Amino acid sequence: MIEIDNKKLASVVSSFQVPAKPQILTEIQSLMADDEPSIDKIAELISSDVGLSSAILKIINSPLYGVNRKISKIRHAVMALGLKAVGGLVVALVLKSTMRGESSISLESFWKDSSDLANAMSFIGSRIDVKVPQETLYSIGLFQNCGIPILAMKYSDYDEVLLEAGRAGTNSIELEEIKYKTNHAVLGYFVATSWHLPNEICRIILQHHDVEYLFEITGSTEQLAFAILKAAENLVERVKRNDVAPDWKYVEARVFDVLGISAMDYIELEDEYTSRH
Repeated sequence: MIEIDNKKLASVVSSFQVPAKPQILTEIQSLMADDEPSIDKIAELISSDVGLSSAILKIINSPLYGVNRKISKIRHAVMALGLKAVGGLVVALVLKSTMRGESSISLESFWKDSSDLANAMSFIGSRIDVKVPQETLYSIGLFQNCGIPILAMKYSDYDEVLLEAGRAGTNSIELEEIKYKTNHAVLGYFVATSWHLPNEICRIILQHHDVEYLFEITGSTEQLAFAILKAAENLVERVKRNDVAPDWKYVEARVFDVLGISAMDYIELEDEYTSRH
């Protein structure tokens, strides 16, 4: 388990170009924190950002949300999704727009993988009987690896670390610690906490490669979301690269136990997900 403290976080801040929380996000979160949030004010603020509003409309009109008719106005999207769901989407989408620049990996490919994972998590959440909000699953999927582009924009050899981890069939956490004295989970946790994401999302980002997290079944929403993350990682890896996710061999049985599904149930999920891609 990764331990975190203020000293380690301070080191992250001083050594890396961690994206600052954008003003529009601060303003939206402030409006949503009101005792009686104004849908009109929130919709107007989102609409003022063309890229953000377009992305939200694209997502709500996707098969993921299954709306009966095409939605073309942000106010209607906010009413259809609810303020909490829109808030989660806004954070996730703004994050993507802040991470740009020279990088040792393809940021376009990275964000495509992150979007695929976010959608796979939402897909699994919609197919099994667990009470984890779709916006929570989507945010975890998009955010969980957000420390990777931060490393890639600082180190020109970071792509080699990912390649080495891929060849070894493992995640890159240990190699990052050896080479850079930090890792993408710690960096992602800092971004999530400084952007004021819910605590359960921050903790999952920090521990998202901790296979011991599922050893003792608690039935908590946080653990359910973690299990969905591991199942979704493997779905995406199977479909995109005909391979198995690095952590899957350690967590497969525990994921099934936590989610209350069988191996056959998972195969059916995989078949349905594959047929959609």
